[in-house]
Amino acid sequence: MKLPSLILFSITTTLLLSLPVKANPDNKQLENPSSWSQNKSSVQLPEIKFIPPDAVSNISPTDTRNFTDIFPLGREISELQAPIKTLMARYKFLSAGIFFMDLNTGDYVSINGDKSFAAASTIKYPILVALFQQVDAGKIQLDETLVMGKKHIVGGSGNMQYARVGSKFSLLETATRMMTISDNTATNMIIDRLGGITQLNQKFRSWGLQNTVMRNRLGDFQGTNKTSAKDLVKLSALMENNQLLSNTSQSQVIGIMNGCHNRSLLPSGLGSGAKIAHKTGTLRFILGDAGIIETPSGKRYLAGVFVQRPNNDPRGTDFIRQVSQVVYGYFDQVKVSNQVRL
Repeated sequence: MKLPSLILFSITTTLLLSLPVKANPDNKQLENPSSWSQNKSSVQLPEIKFIPPDAVSNISPTDTRNFTDIFPLGREISELQAPIKTLMARYKFLSAGIFFMDLNTGDYVSINGDKSFAAASTIKYPILVALFQQVDAGKIQLDETLVMGKKHIVGGSGNMQYARVGSKFSLLETATRMMTISDNTATNMIIDRLGGITQLNQKFRSWGLQNTVMRNRLGDFQGTNKTSAKDLVKLSALMENNQLLSNTSQSQVIGIMNGCHNRSLLPSGLGSGAKIAHKTGTLRFILGDAGIIETPSGKRYLAGVFVQRPNNDPRGTDFIRQVSQVVYGYFDQVKVSNQVRL
């Protein structure tokens, strides 16, 4: 006798919520090295190569249309509301913003999805998309050389801060370090290459990202740069629906994001064989993660989650891991409704 899939999901969810969750032993945060070699870095980067943008593309990278009205949403997934709210009740000392969406149908779950949080390093995700729009427009070449100036160097994530002023890096390597090891110095170099914060904010608004704004360069340790879980899911949806990038640039963005080194948040809640292209953000008072997830069966969904936490409280990591487990359990087993465009 076979149990209906929703009953199986309910049983699985109950077990997940009742058992303690241990961190994935493979999760590793990259530590800053004590030394730097200009010619050889200790950081293992994904094998991303320069590929020219599509010769013919229906994408207009300079188009400033507002994409708010074409963000596809289907039904709200009520089956996920109860288990997520149970977790939120257990972690009352955390403030969370959550948005997940089925990429094919638009079915979604949102709990404080529109709430604005300190973006931390998740702001590097829309910066990367803005970079590849300029590549598509022919205004930037990924194989061009960037020179690291004193104004770019900042502490926190990454190891480019240990290189000498005047060191040269390809733009593609700089962008890859920005995303995979969350290098703050690399990010500041990319921000300058894109024309600065004002230009980026204009780009974010043109995409319909209502809560995403940059106020300071990286590292923004006070959390003045803002975004929301829904905004980052919207960004993923627009990119995946070919609204922002050419097919080639989209593939390169996904390839870079597949190499994210921090596996302690959304990835730690996924089942064996799942794939995720994502960007994390970490400050002492905030954790965030957003990206595109594919189950072994080929089911694809978009994720965005933020947690405001007490000072460096590790239970914020536990919460995101458990939310990821519950949502993955649902999408790995349940087929959802046909898409309805709002």
